[in-house]
Order: sequence, then structure tokens, then C-alpha cells
Amino acid sequence: MITSIVHVVGARPNLVKAAPVIAAAADLDQVVVHTGQHYDERMSEVFFRDLGLPEPDVNLGVGSGGHAEQTAALLVGLEREFLARSPELVVVYGDVNSTMAAALVAAKIGIPVAHVEAGLRSFDMTMPEEVNRRLTDQLSDLCFVTSPEAVGHLANEGVPVDRVHFVGNPMIDTLLANMDAFDTGKARAAHGLPDRYVLATMHRPANVDRPETAAALVGHLHGVADLADLVIPVHPRGRATLMAAGLDDHPRVHVLDPLGYIEFIAAVRGAAAVLTDSGGLQEETTILGVPCLTVRPNTERPITVTHGTNRLVTFEEVVPAARKALAAAPASGGRTPPLWDGKSGARIADVIRHWKRAA
Repeated sequence: MITSIVHVVGARPNLVKAAPVIAAAADLDQVVVHTGQHYDERMSEVFFRDLGLPEPDVNLGVGSGGHAEQTAALLVGLEREFLARSPELVVVYGDVNSTMAAALVAAKIGIPVAHVEAGLRSFDMTMPEEVNRRLTDQLSDLCFVTSPEAVGHLANEGVPVDRVHFVGNPMIDTLLANMDAFDTGKARAAHGLPDRYVLATMHRPANVDRPETAAALVGHLHGVADLADLVIPVHPRGRATLMAAGLDDHPRVHVLDPLGYIEFIAAVRGAAAVLTDSGGLQEETTILGVPCLTVRPNTERPITVTHGTNRLVTFEEVVPAARKALAAAPASGGRTPPLWDGKSGARIADVIRHWKRAA
């Protein structure tokens, strides 16, 4: 069986980026392979519903596990699918293990790879995502870039210029397409939230894996909750350590289960500030004009600092930065990054069509 394009997704951010590309390429023969890297219904299937995506053609059901265990299962399952379907092109998204595994399998059996969100760099090789980004870009025949600095990163790493296409950010396509659906009042009512709150998300291994680090983080989160109610949908990664550290011991901390895309962004839109270690949320808050405090020493998305509402903070800076953000006038969103205009999926589909004709 021959398939023109196989899209490989494995985690929630992949789905948000893939949705506009799949829609724009509807005239092409395409298949969606979900690796099941995020296996909880709230972490994946609800996103298909929220984004209007068809059910995946294949779900490998890989689930969680250590990096070696998970990647090994991905390699085996994806090789089986690619050999059975013989696609002309494999399209991968972001920087999760599914992305890197799909690029490696495809490259080894001679199938071209397209990477959506290529060229982002934190320059921190202790981050598993940075390893995945670098390897995927070296294996990709088409590198779809979301921001101008990524073009330079790829050039510095020797990626040929004819492989690189600056197309903008498909995650923002999805955000802009759903603006009317982000009902902040409904999200507040559903979870009993006050009018003014800080929304937090924390899942990076460096922040939540070690009990002593998680305990220190929880202490600072409680400090923020002293200033305003803190709403935190808790990712399965780190849930046990954060709860063991007493995350929900503060009376103004609202611990929620993971939310679907529409409900989550509605809650983000209504927040006085966001505290996160996520990558994509730095981008979404930039467009929504919500102050974003990123609890990391670096970011692969510096354009959200130069053009958006994002600021990097240490643990010790969390509370004073939150106090300053809460005291400030509502953010305007700053300058919109170039090509973050809701048309990135169409640009990517156009490049793929041109590439297919030239192949």
C-alpha cells in the first residue's frame, strides 16, 4: 500500500501544530499515525475532538517509559508502519521522542522527512527535547521554520539552504482559528475559579523529577498563591512528586486534571499571568497578550521575549516577577512575530506540493 504523506504525532503540542497542516493538505493522500506517547484520554484524544481532527488512522499505543524503552518501541512500531505504507514523505512535528524516532526510521529506510518547527535551539543538551531537535533537523529534507533566528541556527549546523523554508507558526494558526471558542467565563465557572488568577503548568524533568527540586518549586508556587489564586492543571509527568511536596496544601492553589485544548486556552486567556516551563505556551501567551514567566534558564523560542510577553525567571525570581506582572497594566501582546498570521499550514502544504512535483 502506498501513501503520499504520513503525519506522525505523539503528544498534545504535535496535534495543535499538525491540525492546520493536515487541513491545508486535504487534497493529498495522507495518513495520521499517533504513536500514543501521550496515552491518557485527557492528554490526547480530547485534542482530536477539540481541533476537529479525524481519528488517527493508526495508534501505536506506545505509552510512557524511560527514554530508551519508549524510543525503542517507537522505532519498532514506526518502521513497521512505514514499510507497510511506503510513504513519499514523513511529516514530523516539534521535539518529542516520537518526532526523533520517526525521522530516524524514515531516514534509515530512505523515506524523505519534513520537520515542522525546525531550527529551534535552547543550546542546552541536558534537555531531551534539544537532542531530539538537533537530530531531527539533520535527518530532514524539508525544514519548516517558525521564526527567523531558526534559519541561522540551521545554517550554522550545515543544513543546506534549499531545505529550509520560513513558513511561520502553525500552532498560532490553530490559536487564531479558535479565538471565538475560548470562553474564559465558561472555564472559570467549570472549575470554580475567581476573576483574577495566575495559571501555571510545570512538567520539565529539571523542575519536577527530583523531590528536592519539586519541593523548592512548590514553595515558590505557594508564594505566588499568597498574591493571587494559582490554577495548575497537573501533567502526569511530575504529578506524584509535586503532590508529595504539598502542592495542594495552600488554600488558594487549585489543582486540576489536564484540560482539553479549548478549555485550557480559555483559562490561559483569562489569566492575569502565566507561570510555565512549557515551550508552546510561551508562543500562545505572546499572541494572547498574557504576561508569561518561564521557569527555565533558557528558551528555544527567544522571539517570545523580543516580540512577545515572555520573560525567563529563576526559582528565586518567581514570586517577585509574579508580583510585578500582577501589578502591571494588562499586556498588549507586543509585536507579533513575523508570519504568525494564521496561514502557516497553507504555506507548508504549498511547499510540500511543490516538492512532490519536483521529486
